[in-house]
Amino acid sequence: RDVGTVRRLLGQNSDIIEADRQEVLSFLSGQQGAEYAPSSGEITGILKQLGDEMAKDQKDLIETEEAAVKDYTGLMQSKKKEVAALSKSIEEKLERTAGLGVEIATMKNDLGDTAEALEEDKAFLADLEKNCGSKGKIHDEEKAMRAQEVVALADTIKVLNDDDALDL
Repeated sequence: RDVGTVRRLLGQNSDIIEADRQEVLSFLSGQQGAEYAPSSGEITGILKQLGDEMAKDQKDLIETEEAAVKDYTGLMQSKKKEVAALSKSIEEKLERTAGLGVEIATMKNDLGDTAEALEEDKAFLADLEKNCGSKGKIHDEEKAMRAQEVVALADTIKVLNDDDALDL
């Protein structure tokens, strides 16, 4: 089981020198040549170097992943704030649009009322002009009659104040 793990690690790690890799693999497969001199210290060193490199790689990956998670969290918080601000802006604009709609409807009603009042005022003006015309003629006639009455009264007063009237 340990032999399979070491072989797998050797196959995955590209930082190991090829000669070292071949030597470890030949040891594990039991094909030591004539030049082989048991040196378990060297194998232990290679395995320690592999372990150290793998621990370093794992640490780098964890740090990279933690930085990515931190960046993602910051980005999500920023986007949530942005969404909240934009949602608030949309709500304000919808409220303003609704208010303007009500205001427009009110203005349209006021326009209709004003148009009706204008028509009534025009009809009243036409009636007033007609009535004023006829009343003006009546007034002129009454004025002329009063003028005649005033002249008649003046003549009467003159006659009464005349010396001949005093003798009576």
